[in-house]
Amino acid sequence: MKEKEKLVIETAIKLFAAKGFAATSIQEIADEAGISKGAFYLYFKSKDDLLYSTLQYYFNIIEKRLSLYEDQALSPREKFVYQLKELIGALSEHKEFIIMQAREQAIPLNDTVKELLFRMHMESQMFYREGLLSIYGEKLEPFVWDLSTMLDGIFHSYIKVILVDADSFNFQEIAEYIMRRMDSLAEGLSTDLPLLSEQTVTDLLNKTKAIFLPSNGTLHTILQAMKKELENMDDKNGLDVSLEVLAAEAAKVNPRIPVIQGMLSNFQGIKTFDKYRQEIAALYNFKL
Repeated sequence: MKEKEKLVIETAIKLFAAKGFAATSIQEIADEAGISKGAFYLYFKSKDDLLYSTLQYYFNIIEKRLSLYEDQALSPREKFVYQLKELIGALSEHKEFIIMQAREQAIPLNDTVKELLFRMHMESQMFYREGLLSIYGEKLEPFVWDLSTMLDGIFHSYIKVILVDADSFNFQEIAEYIMRRMDSLAEGLSTDLPLLSEQTVTDLLNKTKAIFLPSNGTLHTILQAMKKELENMDDKNGLDVSLEVLAAEAAKVNPRIPVIQGMLSNFQGIKTFDKYRQEIAALYNFKL
């Protein structure tokens, strides 16, 4: 990302948080960023396009903070607790922007924004799932989606409190407290039957996509995100060709699953692309 583009995004986030999306004009953003209105359009086609970029930028900040603990010598539980703490911290630091999104009624939920929000939702659910599974293991695997749903509800309930008064809480203590509640829930679930199976969750996601997203929209968003990741790599090692083949196959009326699986296998072992591989596999309902 170019420095001027980053400056415009950060300026927009500040103004959106202070004034709201609808009340902030492109001219105000340009003036605050110290650029001309014409220069603004070199980076963004419209204010809607800028909104998409601010959401993506914010999402990337969270992803980078969560990845801080990927290669550290930590137990699965320690890693997940630290990641929850980082997530709480990131949300708290950008609370004005989050509150603006919650209260503003005029934010344009066009197809591209809806696609991005849906992908963010999918990735957050996968983050919960993988973290809990790494802690509780195969014994709790049948219940992992139920436990993930409970964690999502508990986590966001505490976030609402933190957004009002973050200074009264220690984020590490909150993360540890939430995980102790997960321990109690996990123990109780072991004597019950799951409500949310893998198939149930897959069906729910497909129904949600059918209602809220244009056909193939989410896949397009994922492929665009992969393309951006590749642009930041010095040695692409043929991955750009694999992505082109993947995109061409996905665009067909009847895409061949073995071809998609084969192209995704070329990205195996590269952590940056793990989440995209998982998301595409989920869209086509196959396991990697």
